[in-house]
Amino acid sequence: MAHFAQINLNNIVTQVIVVSNDDCGGGNYPESDEIGAAFCTNLLGGTWKQTSYNNNFRVRYAGVGYTFDEELDAFIAPQPYPSWTLNAETTNWEAPIEQPAEGFWTWNEETQQWNDISV
Repeated sequence: MAHFAQINLNNIVTQVIVVSNDDCGGGNYPESDEIGAAFCTNLLGGTWKQTSYNNNFRVRYAGVGYTFDEELDAFIAPQPYPSWTLNAETTNWEAPIEQPAEGFWTWNEETQQWNDISV
């Protein structure tokens, strides 16, 4: 089975569906991407990109609300906080200050600090 994400005009994922390998030319990514995307478009309309349930390509599995970055060929999770910035190398969002290694922490956007929740 293959998974495809529908993206809108802003490259935001609006839905993710499962497609039979037979409808993707029976091949593997990247060959299956174009064939499967065309199948999805013919069936449901819109623009489709293949996504990997096992994170084997396009960095991570797409979810509704994720953004497809054409340049990075990656699905990017929604920005968790306004102060966080995207690391283009890892395609992960990063806090303004590094999370401490020990303990359990949660980000406090108001104070721009990590709060220890393990105590």
